[in-house]
Amino acid sequence: MQAVVCTRYGPPEVLCLTEVDQPEPGPGEVRVRVRATTVTTSDCFVRGFRLKPSLWIPARLVLGVTRPRRPVLGMVFAGDVDAVGPGVAATQVGQAVYGFDRFRFGCYAEYKVLPASGVVAPKPANLDYERAAALPYGGLLALSFLRGRVRPGQNVLVYGGSGAVGTAAVQLAKHDGARVTAVCGPANADLVASLGADTVIDYHRQDVTEVDERFDLIFVAVGDRVGPPTRRHCRRILTPDGTYLAVDQGRPVVRGDDLRLLTRLAEAGRLTPVIDRRYGLAEMAEAHRYVEGGHKRGNVVVTVAS
Repeated sequence: MQAVVCTRYGPPEVLCLTEVDQPEPGPGEVRVRVRATTVTTSDCFVRGFRLKPSLWIPARLVLGVTRPRRPVLGMVFAGDVDAVGPGVAATQVGQAVYGFDRFRFGCYAEYKVLPASGVVAPKPANLDYERAAALPYGGLLALSFLRGRVRPGQNVLVYGGSGAVGTAAVQLAKHDGARVTAVCGPANADLVASLGADTVIDYHRQDVTEVDERFDLIFVAVGDRVGPPTRRHCRRILTPDGTYLAVDQGRPVVRGDDLRLLTRLAEAGRLTPVIDRRYGLAEMAEAHRYVEGGHKRGNVVVTVAS
C-alpha cells in the first residue's frame, strides 16, 4: 500500500511517499481503508521534534531516538472498515467510520489498523469523509478541556478561536449555553462569528487582557509557541472563581464516547467542522509546510483515496 513515511526528524521534506506492507488486523482490531486524514500541529511537532528541551530525552525514548519509531504519522482518519480481526463483533466490514489514534499514528496511509475498542465511531451521516476527518482532532481536544466546565449563562473566552481546537471550542461552549467571546486575527473574524461567537476580538487591535469584561472561563486554544496570554496575565479578566485552561498546559483525555458525542452534535447541526485547505497524499510535505506556518483556519485535510 502507499503511505507517507517520516524518514527522520526534520523539515517537511523528510516525509516520503512510498510503498509499505499492508497491515493485518489482529485479535480485537479492525482495518480501515483510509479515505481522508488531517495534518495537525501535533503531527508537525512529532515530525520536526519541535519540543521543549526538557522533554527531549523522554520524548525520544517514547517516539524514537533519531526518527519516529512509528514512521507513518497521522492521528486522524475517516474511511471504511476493510477487515476485522478475531473477536470483533460490533463492527462490520463496509461500515463508514472515523477516529483518532493519538499514540499509534499510522493514518498517513491507505490502510490503518487500530483496536475496535479505540477512539473510533461511525462517521456522521451528514458529513463526507473529508469533513468527518476535520472533526476529531479539534473536537476531541476542545471537549476534553471544556467537559463539565461550561454552564448556561457563563461568560467564556476562547483565545485562538479560528484554529482546529478553537473553532470546535467556540461551538461546544455555545452548545452548552455560554456567551462566547473569541479572539482571532481580522481575516478570521467573520468565520468565528458564523460559528456562534457573540463577540470577536481582533488581537492585532486590542489586548484581550485589558478589556472591561470578566470571564468565568478562559480557554487558550493555541500553543505556547505563539505567546498567548498566561494565567497571570489573565488574572484581571477572570471572575473570582474563574477557570483558566490552556491546550499546551493540560493532559487531554479522549474517549470513544466523546467521539460518539461529536457525531451526534454534527448530525444535529450543532457542530460544523472547518476546512481551510485540501491536499493529496503525495502533497503531504506541502501540507505540513502550510500548517507549520501557523495561519491555518480550522483544519487541513489530506485526501488519501477517492
